[in-house]
Amino acid sequence: MDYLPYNKRTPDTQYTDLLRRILTTGREVKPIHGEKAYMVVGHVMHFDMRNGFPLLPIRDLSKSYKGAIGELVGFLHGARTLEDLRSYGCPDVFWDKWVTKERCDIFNLPEHDLGDGSYGPGWTHVPMPDGNHFNQIEHVLKQIKEMPFLRTHIVSPWIPFYTLQHSELKRKVVVAPCHGWIHILAFPETKELTLHHFQRSGDVPVGVVLNMVEYATLGMLIAREIGYTFVEYVHTISDAHMYESQIPFVEELLKREPKPFPTMTLSEKVATVLDARREDFTISDYDPHPHMVIPTPV
Repeated sequence: MDYLPYNKRTPDTQYTDLLRRILTTGREVKPIHGEKAYMVVGHVMHFDMRNGFPLLPIRDLSKSYKGAIGELVGFLHGARTLEDLRSYGCPDVFWDKWVTKERCDIFNLPEHDLGDGSYGPGWTHVPMPDGNHFNQIEHVLKQIKEMPFLRTHIVSPWIPFYTLQHSELKRKVVVAPCHGWIHILAFPETKELTLHHFQRSGDVPVGVVLNMVEYATLGMLIAREIGYTFVEYVHTISDAHMYESQIPFVEELLKREPKPFPTMTLSEKVATVLDARREDFTISDYDPHPHMVIPTPV
């Protein structure tokens, strides 16, 4: 990564601009988790990676960002259960409320199983007509190395026959993938890489801050494996929302002074995307505002 010196970085307000947009123009939508929510549709943030890694300093995330990296690493390796994710360093608290016996029973899944349609299987274990399975991560990396100029370096977590539901179709996933659509754009002329992450649905005060960490991390890993410089992270959210109980916390966040993004360092021993583990990442130049626990309904 080619970061600017910390004192040359410009504080980035794109995330707080999104919070403010939802507060002021968000549309009230029908509760899904028993609580009123407010939504804006189609929001895009562009992060220049030279300006720092998008671990938000608006509240202290130093105790949670590695859990997000653990989740990413787990999904890259096909993790689909609470136990699988735990083995890669993803804290139980990320998923334990979603994979209780009661919730899993709804989808005819064993307790602690995210399901056939979850991120890990969607990225690495897509069913094929011949009975085999297709690993999108491995194949898209191979394609980038052989034909970096292509515009089809795309990964999707969505397996329709596991994620859609109606009177004749039973869903097989406890949470239909909210994030994880990835478009990797490699520019061989300059050896630069942009990662565009598309998010179907985002709890902006809580989940999105960690999703930003995950996919900016993935951009670093892909760039390392193919020998490129990661220059831009783009994050699109289709359904960007906040819940009514989060509004007082958001109003407090918006009073906080913007600060520059920190530096994220990847261990030199990591050569490929699948080599990495959460302990291979180190944050520095991080001067966040105080930690804040923000509720989110389940």
